[in-house]
Amino acid sequence: MLRTYLARSCFMLGCLLLGGCAEFHGWAHNQFKVGPNYAKPAAPIAEHWIDVNDPRVISDAHYVDDSAWWNAFGDPALDDLMRRSFNDNLTLRAASMRVLQAQAQRAVAAGLLMPQSQQAVGQYQRVQLSNAGNAIGIPVLPFRNFDNWTTGFTASWELDVWGRIRRNLESADARLDASVEDYDDVLVCLLAETAAAYTEMRAFEQRLVYARENVRNQEGSYGIAKSRFENGAVSELDVTQADSNLAQTEALIPLFEKGLRLANNRLCVLLGVPPHDLRQELGAGHIPKSPSDVVVGIPADLLRRRPDVRRAERQVAAQSAQIGVATAELFPTFAINGTMNWQAQDFSDLLSSAAFGGTVGPSFNWNILNYGRIRNNVLAQDARFQELAVLYQHTVLSANAETEDAIVSFLQSQNQVKVLARGVASTKRSVELALAQYREGDVDFNRVFNLQSTLVTQQDELVAAEADVAISLIKVYKSLGGGWQIRLQPYDEFPVEAEPIDAAMPPMVDATDGAGELVAPEMP
Repeated sequence: MLRTYLARSCFMLGCLLLGGCAEFHGWAHNQFKVGPNYAKPAAPIAEHWIDVNDPRVISDAHYVDDSAWWNAFGDPALDDLMRRSFNDNLTLRAASMRVLQAQAQRAVAAGLLMPQSQQAVGQYQRVQLSNAGNAIGIPVLPFRNFDNWTTGFTASWELDVWGRIRRNLESADARLDASVEDYDDVLVCLLAETAAAYTEMRAFEQRLVYARENVRNQEGSYGIAKSRFENGAVSELDVTQADSNLAQTEALIPLFEKGLRLANNRLCVLLGVPPHDLRQELGAGHIPKSPSDVVVGIPADLLRRRPDVRRAERQVAAQSAQIGVATAELFPTFAINGTMNWQAQDFSDLLSSAAFGGTVGPSFNWNILNYGRIRNNVLAQDARFQELAVLYQHTVLSANAETEDAIVSFLQSQNQVKVLARGVASTKRSVELALAQYREGDVDFNRVFNLQSTLVTQQDELVAAEADVAISLIKVYKSLGGGWQIRLQPYDEFPVEAEPIDAAMPPMVDATDGAGELVAPEMP
């Protein structure tokens, strides 16, 4: 039975060696590393934007500078909010801490290139030997009690023959890159959300202006209807219609006040401050005015401009290296082990030359009976790589579609604003004419009622459309991946009143070596 088991084991070991030939064949020509070398997956990307022929979509620019895209609105209050959110947002701080974690983990992976186990040991024992334990039962040890002092040093260094440790370092490098891209992605989303929340605040302020203006106008209409009713010129129906219209418009004010407060509170969270009324800080203002055109470059620019796309690609690279880590388990590991120790009964003799002893020599370890587990682990790591590659391609497609959505929304919202503005102007003039004719008795109040209701609706739709133009442009810049570049600017070029975020960060272990020297982090 034992002979059968050994024969079967030898056969399967031979299969393992033959299976590992493919990895071993390119080892010497691959910087002494097994496993595949990483190549960026192909990314499906459109050749041009759908609205490329629209003159408002500028796609032939050689370089698109959207590092501070909010400057296009020309709103100093918005500029200040963007600086404050960049400096104080807590979600962004958490993302920067993840970068520090990845830096430290990369330093750990780099440190494994050096001796992996290094230990200093020491021990003291008070020993008493047994005289009753010998074969003849006669005491032969005149000194049964003595002290034993021991100290020494042990070390073990696994030689990275197959590149397992170096592949793991490649994976750590890619994960560090992915954490930086994750920080940039959080920053891009933060800036877009801050600008959108500010735009919503200004939109609700404008909706309140229109609502209160219409309330005043409808109060005047109600007074005219009531006066004419009291004079017997019209029936009570005119009064009730005017009051109904006035009440419906007045009901909009609490709704808009609530929306304004919600946008205000959301903006406070983005700024990293407790919720409070920001209107005194922001002062009076209008909905951010958008330019009529936007520079978008070409769709292929998304591959280098969007942090989420770059993050997905770096995750693929990190997983590719893990295939090499798993493949290295097919082959034996080689190590150099050594010990140095000093041992003596008297402490005064502990460090003498006579007390010194030690060992040194190579060793190897080969998991020859775990070939099924190792092979399946390689397959699992490869399948995970394929999964991440597909997700990267999906991220590219989603980025392309998100940008197209933002562009068409930006263009069509402008068209909608033009039509609504013309309609509001005509309806406003119609209200004036109808009210004058009603005062003279030339028309009934029903026409005034309908026109005033229409004006309220059209003005609210106009404000929503104007805000949608600004928010759509914000989405365009977000979908293009703009804004993260501000972290590369020195603080003297991007001034903030609060303390820079890196002043509150802990020191960081240098990822370029395993020496443990402390350096200042680069991330804000």
